[in-house]
Amino acid sequence: MRECISVHVGQAGVQMGNTCWELYCLEHGIQPDGQMPSDKTIGGGDDSFTTFFCETGAGKHVPRAIFVDLEPTVIDEVRGGVYRQLFHPEQMITGKEDAANNYARGHYTIGKEIIDQVLDRIRKLVRDRRGGSVPLGWAPASRWGWEHGGSAAVSWEGSVAAQAKV
Repeated sequence: MRECISVHVGQAGVQMGNTCWELYCLEHGIQPDGQMPSDKTIGGGDDSFTTFFCETGAGKHVPRAIFVDLEPTVIDEVRGGVYRQLFHPEQMITGKEDAANNYARGHYTIGKEIIDQVLDRIRKLVRDRRGGSVPLGWAPASRWGWEHGGSAAVSWEGSVAAQAKV
């Protein structure tokens, strides 16, 4: 069984992640509060939802996801949205201010303040999982790679492209 941990970063990443998790819930019959009706047998007992969700002792299904943004507004929308009970609060990480579209500021100053917290949350999700790959869409690869050499299959999906403002 493969299990995926999703990392949603920045305004676009968080908004897309929120929409994806709504879709995953609809596809697997999981309610906005994380409960799956007991009479619901998706595909005759298909448990493919365990790729993306972990089940708590109380029967709640929680996404294996981290939401990160330097500025809290967009994550606050998720925290107050229809699916607010679905996500674990520790998996939503915000800073106090954004990088104002300045990559260097986000990478070297403001982002540097929360990177350890983000990596700690990812470590916790990896420890709590049963096995499999860890697809991440974010690029602190140099820090992640040396910590997890060989303990998990790690693939990096996504890209960063600089844009000149005219």
